[in-house]
Formats: sequence, structure tokens, C-alpha cells
Amino acid sequence: VRHPCPIVPLKPYCVFLSLLTGQLIYQAASPDEEALVTAARNMGYVFLSRTQDTITISELGKERTYKVLALLDFNSVRKRMSVLVRDPEGRIKLYTKGADTVILERLHSDRSSEAYTVKALNSFAEETLRTLCLATKEVEEKEYAQWSKKHHAASVLLQNRAEELDKVYEAIEQDLQLLGATAIEDKLQDGVPETIHLLKRGGMKVWVLTGDKQETAVNIGFASQLLSDDMTILGEMEICEILKSSSNSDNSLAGSGEALFGCDSPQHFQASFTHGKMALVISGDFLDKILHDVGEEQGKRKQSAWDRLLCCQAKAKGDHQNSVEEAFVELATACQAVICCRVTPKQKALVVQMVKRHKNAIALAIGDGANDVNMIKTADIGVGISGQEGMQAVQCSDYALAQFRYLQRLLFVHGRWSYLRICKFLRYFFYKTFAGMMAQIWFAFFTGFTAQPLLEGWFLALYNVFYTSYPVLCMGMFEQDVSAKKSLKFPELYKAGQKDLLFNFQTFCLSFIQGSFVSLASFYIALWACEDNTGARIIGDYQSFAMIIATSAILTVTVEIILDVKFWTVFSVLAVFLSLILYCLFSYLTQSFPAYKTAPTVFQFPDASKNALVDPLALLVILLSVTVSTLPSLTVRFLRSITVPRTMSELAQARDLKMEPSAVELTSHIQRDSHWRRSSYAFSHKEGYGDLISRGASLRRKGPRVHSELNGVHHMLLPGKEDSMPTEDIASSHEAVAQQKFLPC
Repeated sequence: VRHPCPIVPLKPYCVFLSLLTGQLIYQAASPDEEALVTAARNMGYVFLSRTQDTITISELGKERTYKVLALLDFNSVRKRMSVLVRDPEGRIKLYTKGADTVILERLHSDRSSEAYTVKALNSFAEETLRTLCLATKEVEEKEYAQWSKKHHAASVLLQNRAEELDKVYEAIEQDLQLLGATAIEDKLQDGVPETIHLLKRGGMKVWVLTGDKQETAVNIGFASQLLSDDMTILGEMEICEILKSSSNSDNSLAGSGEALFGCDSPQHFQASFTHGKMALVISGDFLDKILHDVGEEQGKRKQSAWDRLLCCQAKAKGDHQNSVEEAFVELATACQAVICCRVTPKQKALVVQMVKRHKNAIALAIGDGANDVNMIKTADIGVGISGQEGMQAVQCSDYALAQFRYLQRLLFVHGRWSYLRICKFLRYFFYKTFAGMMAQIWFAFFTGFTAQPLLEGWFLALYNVFYTSYPVLCMGMFEQDVSAKKSLKFPELYKAGQKDLLFNFQTFCLSFIQGSFVSLASFYIALWACEDNTGARIIGDYQSFAMIIATSAILTVTVEIILDVKFWTVFSVLAVFLSLILYCLFSYLTQSFPAYKTAPTVFQFPDASKNALVDPLALLVILLSVTVSTLPSLTVRFLRSITVPRTMSELAQARDLKMEPSAVELTSHIQRDSHWRRSSYAFSHKEGYGDLISRGASLRRKGPRVHSELNGVHHMLLPGKEDSMPTEDIASSHEAVAQQKFLPC
């Protein structure tokens, strides 16, 4: 073994070091970085300190200092990172780590160890581990001097600096010597399979956009219950055949996924689609052929005369590309699951845009790292998971969660309750407004539309502020149709919101009809009772007539909300009584003689309620109006309860037939003889911090160096959120555990 642990001089440039209670604690931009450096420490190669241009390492108890000559930073295009150092013996070494797809193709002619390394990578991939390849190269002084000049010239460019630096990096990262491979196990959080299973039962289409290799992404799909063994997984070749056959048919874009499976499609594809057992697995390269950013291309195209002459041709080409996108979206939404692997952050955002452009659906994006920020911002709703990948996703999201499983309560409990409350709030608010105010219109027919008001001005002003607002506000805050436990047990209830069943144009029309009926009943019943008693002293006057109608409307809408509320709380009861008390209180204050004497034009109903509501005939009229107005609502509720099937009962019967979920195990579901190289290197991560480190902007003040604890061997863990916990406590927790495997050559 020429270089027993090459990861040590390579990794510390992206890892921060701190000393707490005499123990080394590493803090890195990525959990993988920290896990690998910690694994090297457990093998006896300890990262001690770092300055702007040096790295100090303890190698099996011997302290060595490397001078950093250049940092070749990581990005999603290069899929690798390198560091150029001068060792204590004066030799210049280049250490590189990255995905096997980019490392193996840059090796020198002597590839005696490549076959063994590839075999090990395949073995690691069978266990769904995330792998890396390590390589090195010794650089001559003359070669370094020439390369350094090119690097400096590219680094000071004002335009196209990144592209020129990539070319300079590419020039030196050639003829590498393979050192070995690493593998890290990144376990799923608790509750991920159960959450995805609930999302699918709730009628949601789940798309996984990841930077991992194809095999790892598929295996995680099986482990998380996104994929199942009875599914037909469509690869890129099958998708091309289906899209080609659909483009040749006349009804390929008829709005249904069945049209995509024409006569030329294989029979097993058609059968799988009929039973809803299909899934798509595509790569980022395949997405590039489908995605078409029309706006970006139009912005880059110069508006010349030749372009204007070719506008018709360009438009036709754009329409063809849009038809391909639409056909692909139809196919993807017809499947139960879609996995897009090896995608970049930009492609994630473009996929979300494509779905929003061709489907009338709400997009929810969930991410935990900086590479998910574009996707979260593009989606209608963004959820950030605060974890080991940093806080960038959380800061750009609409909702922040600590773990993925908390999405269950966010959607199926609080999300569904929120939808239910808003819908019932809007329906009742429209109803009570029509019920209380439409009487003005019926009164206008008898006054010749002379703008004579029927109701008191203070009643009109306080009707939606005090008299009827508190009960509906309590319903909008506390209403529940089923408990949280049943909401999680029956996620199918979430489909009501997807289909707009609780509030739509039909619901608005029914609210209008119901409110108009209440106003008609209140007005004409009061008119019928008062028109034959015009000579009576009490209820024959205009003011008493108005107060009977107003009181009937208040009591009717109060009875209606009592029937609507399914979940009663102390606040709901208090709100009902408070509304009635405020109606009586404000009626007494605004209709008192002292107020009338103070401002006769403002308080025009002196003692109207007192004169009207003490007459038994008026009370009977109010009772009759409330009964007639409420009777249709009671009848509809009764008929609905005996004729419409109970959804909860049907769901309970369906749940009794379900099978117990199988145990989750991270095993490979892809044939071992696949031609794919099994690298799971997450090349869609954000770019590194090489520029900050080169300028020394990220360095911290060093404390006293402690050597007694440096070379001890500890259990290897993927660093969790509580870095200062003892190793035994961390090992017993539910944090993700990382398992490192090093293969020296």
C-alpha cells in the first residue's frame, strides 16, 4: 500500500475543526465529508489543524505538515474534487476523489487494480452504499510551474472564469493512479417508507429527483415502498418506444394516459398500465432530451432579420418539443412513481416547471440540502427538512420540518383540517351574508326601489362584526370532522381536497340558494303576520317589522352553525352565547331613548326591540321563521345520512383487507450484470468552499492542541445533529449511521 489513507490530505480543506472538552469535533459542509475524515481518524490518520496554505496531519502518531498549492473545487459538472499539495519530502502530489464514472476514465495505462476496484464497487452497490473512488498523481516541478501560470491566468479572468478554470483543472487531472474506493451507508430516516405509503394512498404522485446513481436510487425506491416487486419499471428505451408510438397516433395527447399506450406498445405495458403498476426510472441525460427551456433559448437568440424570417420554423420546432414534454408528463402521471437519478439542481427545477406547465396540479417540493433550493423555490409549496445537509433548504422553504415523517401530520392532519376549516368558513360566511342582507332586496319591491332601508343602520354595521363573526371564526380555527388518529389511518380522506369537493361553484350556488330562502322566509312570514294588524299598537309599525326580521335572521344563522360544527370546544360554546349577548346588548344601547335624544338622525329605532319582542305574537312569528328556515337544512342532512354511503365505513372495510407491510431492507433490486457503474456519488451537491478557504476567510482561531485523544479508535458514525454527545449515546440513538469501507490497492 503506497498511500495507506489518501483521504486525509484530500478532505480537510472542506472540514472545520474545533476542540471541545479535549476531543476533536469535525464540522463539514456535507455529512459524507465529515464521515470520511472521521473514519480516517479512527484508522490512525488524524486531521489536526489547518491554516490558509498548510494542513497538519498525524499519521500513525507521526505529525506531518502538507503545504496546499491549489484547491480544485467540486461542482456538479466535474463530479470530483482535487487538492494539489507538497509533502514534507518536497514532492508535489495531486489527490483526487469523485464518482467512478469520472475517476476511472482518467487513469493512466497501468490499470492492474481497476478490475478489483470495480468488483468491489459492485459489491458495495449491492448493499446500496454510496461510493467514491480515490486517485493520486505525482507532479513534476516543471509541469507544476507551467500549470500554475495557467491557473493564475484563469483565476483572474473577469468573464468565463469558471469555464476556463474547469479546463485548467482537466489538464492536470489526467494519468491518475487508482488508490481505492470508499462506501458510506446513508440509512433512511425513521418513518420514511410509511410516509411515502400514506402519500400514495392519499392520491399524490411521488417523484424522486436525486443525484445518486441509478441503481442506488432504485434500491432506495424499493426500501421506501415507492416501488414494489409487482411493478413494471420502464427504462429509457421503453419510454422512447412508448413516446414514439404515441407521437404516431392521432389521439396521443387526448388528456389520458391510455392514449400513450397505442397498438404498437408492448402488451405487458398496456396490462401494467391498466392495473396501475408502472414506474419510470430515467437519468439526467434523458431529461435533457425532454426538457426544453423556451424562455432561455429565446433570450439567448439574437433578434436579427434572419431570425425573424425563421420564426415560423422555430415556432414549429417549439410546438413539437412541447408535445414531447406533454406526452412524457402524461406518461409519468399515469405511473405510480417516477425516479429521476443523476439530475442537477437546475434539472430539478425544470422538472417542476414542466409538470406545472402541462398539468393543472399543485406541486409540493421537499428537500434537505442546498441542491434542492431551486426545486423548492419553483414549486407551489416548498418544505425544507433541517438535517445534516445544512439549513439552506429550510431558509428558502414555506414550511420547515425536523424529519420527513412529520410530513404525515402536516398534510393528512393539519393540511386537511385547514382545508376543511377554510371551506366551511367560506360556505357559512356566504350563507349568513345572504340570509341577513337579502331581505333588503325583497323590501325594495314594496317601496318602489326608493332606497328606503329596512334594517337599522347599526344592525347592518354590526352584523358581520359582532353578531355572527365569533362562531364562524371558532369553526375556522378548531373544526375537525375526524380525529388526528383517524386522519392518519384513512389518508384517502385527503382526496376530497384534490377534487375540490368541499367548496366549489356548486357549493357557492347552494349557499346562495339557502341564504336567499332564509331571507325570503324571514321577510314574508313577518310580512304575513304584520300586514293584517296595521292598526295594532305593537307589531304593526315599520320598526317592529324590521326587528322581527333581523332577530329571525340572527337566530337562524346561529342554529345553522350549531348544526355545522362537528367538533365542539369551550370557545365554540362561548362564541355562540357571546354573539347572542352582544346582539341584545348593542340593540339595547343603540335603541335607547337617551341615545335617540343625543343624535336622532343616527339612532332612529328608539325602543324598537323592546316594543316588538315583548309581544307573544312577535315571538311566535320569530319561532315560525326560524323553524321554516331551518327545516330544509335538517331535511337535507337527514336524507344525506341515510342515502349517501358513509365514507369512513367504506374505508374501514377496505383497511381490514390490507396486508401487513413487509419489513424494510436495503437490498438491490437490479440485476448484478448491469452495465451501470455503481457509483452513488452525489454530484448534484452544491459547489465547495475552495475559494473561501484559499482566502483564509473560513478559518477559526485554534485552541490548545490536544494529542492525548487524537489517535484513539472510536466507533464510526455519520455525524448527527448533536456533535458533542458521547459515542455510546449517539450509537444508541435513531440518527443515521454511516459505515465506511476502504479498499486500498
